[in-house]
Amino acid sequence: MAKFKGAVVVNTERCKGCDLCVQACPSHVLGLADQVNSKGYHYSEMKHEDDCVGCSACGYVCPDACITVYKVKIQ
Repeated sequence: MAKFKGAVVVNTERCKGCDLCVQACPSHVLGLADQVNSKGYHYSEMKHEDDCVGCSACGYVCPDACITVYKVKIQ
């Protein structure tokens, strides 16, 4: 079975910290940042980068379309 490595890119200025992507992630990759964006929200960020498989669950549930997921097949 092929293995995949994923990467989540969050538009931190658009993210309002609703925490839906954090809850949707089956690999527990995402978490809310300690810093805030210019609007005062704790935005989502990758906390455990090595665990991401690129499933895109976080991107599907994001109500503001702030998340882009990249997936690369590992040889």
